Amino acid sequence: MVKFNRFTLNNGLRVIVHEDNTTPMAVLNILYDVGARDEDPEQTGFAHLFEHLMFGGSANIPNYDGPLQRVGGENNAFTSNDITNYYITLPSANIETAFWLESDRMLNLAFSEKSLEVQRNVVIEEFKQRYLNQPYGDVWLKLRPIVYKQHPYRWATIGKTIKHIEDAKIEDVKAFFKKHYNPQNAIMVVGGDVKTEDIKVLAEKWFGSIPAGEKYVRNLPQEQPQKEERRETVTAKVPLNDVYIAFQMEGRVDESYYPVELMSDILSRGNSSRLYRNLVKEKHIFSEVHAYITGSLDKGMFVLEGKPLENISIEQAEEALWQELERLKNEDVPADELTKVKNKTEATMVFSEMSLLDKAMNLAFYELMGDADGFNHESARFLAVTAEQIRAHANTIFKRENSSTLVYLAQGVEEPVEVISE
Repeated sequence: MVKFNRFTLNNGLRVIVHEDNTTPMAVLNILYDVGARDEDPEQTGFAHLFEHLMFGGSANIPNYDGPLQRVGGENNAFTSNDITNYYITLPSANIETAFWLESDRMLNLAFSEKSLEVQRNVVIEEFKQRYLNQPYGDVWLKLRPIVYKQHPYRWATIGKTIKHIEDAKIEDVKAFFKKHYNPQNAIMVVGGDVKTEDIKVLAEKWFGSIPAGEKYVRNLPQEQPQKEERRETVTAKVPLNDVYIAFQMEGRVDESYYPVELMSDILSRGNSSRLYRNLVKEKHIFSEVHAYITGSLDKGMFVLEGKPLENISIEQAEEALWQELERLKNEDVPADELTKVKNKTEATMVFSEMSLLDKAMNLAFYELMGDADGFNHESARFLAVTAEQIRAHANTIFKRENSSTLVYLAQGVEEPVEVISE
């Protein structure tokens, strides 16, 4: 159980404080309610570009890292399709430095053609290295547009194309910042060896005078139910053939999330999971195989991915995956198998309560979903899942007409021919 206090400043900034005097450290985590889904379809990659720009210095602090390093602090950030998250860890005695740094860049982020050019080049290089010049690196650039036809999830966080980053103008960057990077669109969590009353004083001192920003209503086009099987095959310079099968599923806040997450664990969590045991160890169909969900706030994806062995055809590989899905649809998961994955999930939740940073990030995300206290009830929700629920959701999700398949064929490798003996 993670205990916390919360308050809201007059400008709309939500603040959560988790007091933990067992550590001399503190963390300040700021979640901005903006991700790649909030981008213009013709200006994608902006949320991720901003993650980089936020470290380019503010009007009063040209070198963001310098002051933080002098007080023993570290920082980082990440962007997803749903959120952008920034965090600082440092000795609790120096927590005000974190307030100073984060408030100044929320209010006075330095916008210049030079900083934009520097960070644009960094992002372009990341796009090339991680997505274009790496085997299977472009999978999300290819798979998302197959699965999503209306929703902005159809492009990856890095963006649709390098050109959108190359064409980013300073006025577009400023407009994006003004709309999304303001107090009423942020959740701040402070955890560690701190006192709530002290944090109230610091929050008011450093963030209280920042204008709230203009309130806007998110109105995203919602993805319609998929009604036809979709597939795409590409030939690429990859070491092995690879198969991805993605299914539309409900979003993170839907109650179905819990049985579906356990379903992915049954298929692919550890060496005793079904896919590894049956398709890697016993039947020797794949060299590696995985199942996972995206956990998106809006309609998400349940993905199966596997690299068939060289003597296995794509058709054989796909059929093997579908057989495992049919088993989930037609048979209840045995009690001992379900208990095992529940125990693993519960252990993961317990470990997430041990890390100060993990607690801060989770409290922020659950507050975004509606209530930070939801973090304290996650284990119970997973433990309450029944075998009947898993089977029901398997039948809802794993339909051919709800599937989107992406196949990578290794360039220069002859596809095995399936031999049917009489």
